[in-house]
Amino acid sequence: MILVTRLNGDSLAVNADLIQRVEATPDTVVTLVDGSKLVVTESVDTIIDRVRMFRASVVAAAEDLRLGTSPPELRLVGPEDGGK
Repeated sequence: MILVTRLNGDSLAVNADLIQRVEATPDTVVTLVDGSKLVVTESVDTIIDRVRMFRASVVAAAEDLRLGTSPPELRLVGPEDGGK
């Protein structure tokens, strides 16, 4: 899941796997696979970075499970994680 911010300032966690597209129109509009749309304050590049970071965390957690090294930790990806 990634964190995004609605125009009114409320934070919202979005399942990154359900994002169909992200457009700048000029506000950033996130369209989900079910057709619902979210207007958010983050830029298109920021959304892409957060999705990339979340997916990388999934791959890293899977590798940890495979190696039996440390328990996997999946968490929301937001601005504090370097996702702008």
